[in-house]
Amino acid sequence: MTRPRNPYPTVDIIIETGRERQIVLVERRGPPPGWALPGGFVEYGETVEAAAVREAHEETGMRVTLTHLLGVYSDPGRDPRFHTVSVVYVARGEGTPQGGDDARSAAFFPLAALPAEIAFDHRAIIEDYAMFKQTGVFPLPNTASSKK
Repeated sequence: MTRPRNPYPTVDIIIETGRERQIVLVERRGPPPGWALPGGFVEYGETVEAAAVREAHEETGMRVTLTHLLGVYSDPGRDPRFHTVSVVYVARGEGTPQGGDDARSAAFFPLAALPAEIAFDHRAIIEDYAMFKQTGVFPLPNTASSKK
C-alpha cells in the first residue's frame, strides 16, 4: 500500500501589540535560518485556531487573541524542507516577546525596518498584511500563495 503524500498543515501568526505598525518576529533556532513569523505545525486532533494560539505562546511567551484570517499560503516551494500549507492569522498579543521552543529570540519590529534575513515566504505574507492594514482589503486567494 502506498502512503499518500500530502502537504503538512501549519499556522503562522502576525502578532500586533498596540505599538503602531510593529509586529513580533522570532529568530529561528533551526534551519532555515533567519527571522520568521511565530508559527508551526498543526498537531493531529488540533484545530488550526488552537494551533495558532499554542504556537504563538510557545515561541513568544505571549497570550494572543486571533482577530483576522489573513489568508492561506500554499506555494509548494514556500518551505525549502517540504511542502507546507499555512493558515495565517492576525492576532492581538499581550506581554513582552521572549524566544521559546524553537525560537532563539523574539522581538518587536516596525514594518518599515524588518530584518534582512526573513525565512520562508514570510516577507511576502508581511507585505500582504501591510497592504491589508493600509487598505482594509484582504489579499486575493490567487495571489496570496504565489508570492515568494
